[in-house]
Amino acid sequence: MESGSTIMDPICLVENQNNQLTVNPKALKILDQISEPVVVVAVAGLYRTGKSFLMNRLAGQNHGFCLGSTVRSETKGIWMWCVPHPSKESHTLVLLDTEGLGDVEKGDSKNDSWIFALAVLLSSVFVYNSMNTINHQALEQLHYVTELTELIRTTSSASSDEVQDSAEFVSFFPDFVWAVRDFMLELELDGYPITEDEYLENALKLIPGLGTLVVAYIDAINSGGVPCLENAVITLAERENSAAVQKAADHYSEQMAQRLRLPTDTLQELLEVHAACEMEAIAIFLGRSFKDDKQTFQKKLVDIMEKKKDVFMIQNEEASVKYCQAELKKLSESLMKSISGGTFFVPGGHSLYLEARSKFEQDYKLVPRKGVKANEVFQSFLQSQAGVEEAILQADKALTDGDKAMAVECAKKHAAEREQQLLREKQNEEEQKMAAQERSFKENMTQLEEKMDRERENLLREQEAMLKHKLKMQEELLTEGFKKEAEELNKEIDQLKEDIEMTKNNTSIKISEVLDMASMALVAVLPGGYKVLGMGVKVLSDAMKRAENPY
Repeated sequence: MESGSTIMDPICLVENQNNQLTVNPKALKILDQISEPVVVVAVAGLYRTGKSFLMNRLAGQNHGFCLGSTVRSETKGIWMWCVPHPSKESHTLVLLDTEGLGDVEKGDSKNDSWIFALAVLLSSVFVYNSMNTINHQALEQLHYVTELTELIRTTSSASSDEVQDSAEFVSFFPDFVWAVRDFMLELELDGYPITEDEYLENALKLIPGLGTLVVAYIDAINSGGVPCLENAVITLAERENSAAVQKAADHYSEQMAQRLRLPTDTLQELLEVHAACEMEAIAIFLGRSFKDDKQTFQKKLVDIMEKKKDVFMIQNEEASVKYCQAELKKLSESLMKSISGGTFFVPGGHSLYLEARSKFEQDYKLVPRKGVKANEVFQSFLQSQAGVEEAILQADKALTDGDKAMAVECAKKHAAEREQQLLREKQNEEEQKMAAQERSFKENMTQLEEKMDRERENLLREQEAMLKHKLKMQEELLTEGFKKEAEELNKEIDQLKEDIEMTKNNTSIKISEVLDMASMALVAVLPGGYKVLGMGVKVLSDAMKRAENPY
């Protein structure tokens, strides 16, 4: 759904027929067409409790997801509805309405577990829908959470490190909202008014023999079922990074084609446009890519842009040659007619020829935007006329043999000077190309370092938030008298503290290692990379200095 398009109708995303789940390709096509950030909200809960009505209201509509008025569940599988986000501009809200849990006609509770697990895995906000109050029965209905232990694991291999897996598992889970429908009680506890959040916290306190939602999440790490979150992330990274490369490369090509007017007056003009488009393309790639730990995909992008730049340079040269040859043909018409008419094959003709050719040269110099091949094309033209000048010189009876010999030497000298000028131009072009390579290398490394800094800061915030949550959880356990359970959290808390210190203290080492690996990869791609290596060493040195003092 492109930005600004009309609201689509709900469509089945995951079909559930005969307790078999299949993906609807039409729904996948709709998702692939979404070009803006998405917020995915999924709802799950017992059948016939008004989940579809709730999702319709989230969409700001009275109709959309199918509603039912009988005891038979209307929604089968998982239905999707993509609408513009009501409060975030240029965002899409993806609503997922799931098949009701606990339908007696279905007879397969395992199928319910899969529906529940998919809703958790696919959403960024997960809504659990229930009726009336949060009581013992409502908590028991959340047994699907505990069954996630049989359906999901964080890594591809079974891990004995429960502490590490706990933090990883929780990080995959969406925000959790418990919607209690038709709630008629007063929010009061022990004679004091309480908030909705305080009511939920109180309802989720540990009771001997009955576990909390958070504890159920943690327990879910202890098994090795499928799907595997680690493998899912790797697969997604492959797909998203490939898409990021394509999007960035397409942007580079489109912008180069739009901004360049071929032929460019100088090579530097083209290289400056290239640098601007490349910088934008790198930003697009790094903004969308993730887990490109070995810079494999960034290397692909650099390689693609280098090849595209070479194509533009060739096109620029060809445009210059074509334009210059056309201009030379027009400007030389008068000179060519005089030559063919014998105007210069008379006494004093050589002097007349040089005068006419000088005017022709001045006219050519005044032609604007001849491009990078202007002098080379002109030199080729003059070389093609060398025989003509020699014939005119020898036919000039007004000149002595000495004058003719001197004129020949003068012509050779001018030709040699023009050759030297061409060589200097080529050398200057090579230096400009190498400077562009250095800029390219530095831009890639600078943007990569900035992204790593952002990711490190995000990781640090996430770790600190998780630590704060664990400490609060431990405090509540101690308050409620669950000393043993509180002590069991110490391992997780200690591990999180250690991870936070590593994130803070090992910044310079990690950044330098990644940048060093990235620099080697990029140097291998860039033409003349061995010459760029000196720049790479300087960039790494500067990065390490900044990393050692990140704050």
